[in-house]
Amino acid sequence: MNSNLIEDLKYKIFRSGNPVFFYIGINAIVFVVAALIGVVVFLSGNNNAGVSALINEYFAFPSSLSALPYRFYTILTYQFFHEGFFHFLFNMLWLYWMGEIFMNFLKPRQFHFVYLGGGVLGALFFLAAFHIFPVFANNADGAQLIGASAAVMAIVVATATLVPDYTIRLLFLGDVKLKYLALGYIVLSLIEIASANPGGSFAHLGGAFFGFFYIKMLKSGHDWSSMFKSRPNLKVVKNDSYKRSSAKGSTVVAQQEIDAILDKISKNGYDKLSKAEKETLFKASKH
Repeated sequence: MNSNLIEDLKYKIFRSGNPVFFYIGINAIVFVVAALIGVVVFLSGNNNAGVSALINEYFAFPSSLSALPYRFYTILTYQFFHEGFFHFLFNMLWLYWMGEIFMNFLKPRQFHFVYLGGGVLGALFFLAAFHIFPVFANNADGAQLIGASAAVMAIVVATATLVPDYTIRLLFLGDVKLKYLALGYIVLSLIEIASANPGGSFAHLGGAFFGFFYIKMLKSGHDWSSMFKSRPNLKVVKNDSYKRSSAKGSTVVAQQEIDAILDKISKNGYDKLSKAEKETLFKASKH
């Protein structure tokens, strides 16, 4: 049973092709490994705070301009580490909820682009804030950024921008449209700039801006993620060996129809779909 569970997890994370499970899985693996190392250090009689310090030193994104040349890679690594369990938990819950809706309408390639791009722009917003605003002058080179919040924020805002009137049900609040949910998230980030974690709030806003602007460009017919689109491999098949069952043929036709609708979204935006195309996409998302 345990081996089956592990195989199921490996399939969902690495072979299912669903980027939502991939990023949740990678974040979970990193969190668990870091936590277990902390336990070993604690049991050895040492202060496990040293583990957090090492993670921040080598994997967190620094506000110091002088540190960036040799810690340039942290613009990606910081997105997969978290400060604590609840920091990790809430980020992954948001990523799952919004990511599943995102994937109902767009492609895995676009999810990867928004997640990583949102994280990168969030880090740049964080860096700029600590070197522009006078309030951070005394700590311009001493702050660090860690966590997937900016990347998750990009997915949240991108989804809300794509389908703003999509409704989800929240405990105590009832049915809420995504546009109001995203707006509330952004307002909270603005308010929290004056809190103990102003750098993280600026990173949230950077991720939100990326998600919003990407979808606006996508609706106007410009898909920035197309730069990562792989070219199809062509294969010559003899006519006598080219046999398909009617069931398989209908599946191929259905997939081609879905791909055509997704391409139309990439070129013209979701709002340009006909009612029939939206229904076809909605039904396909249930499978």
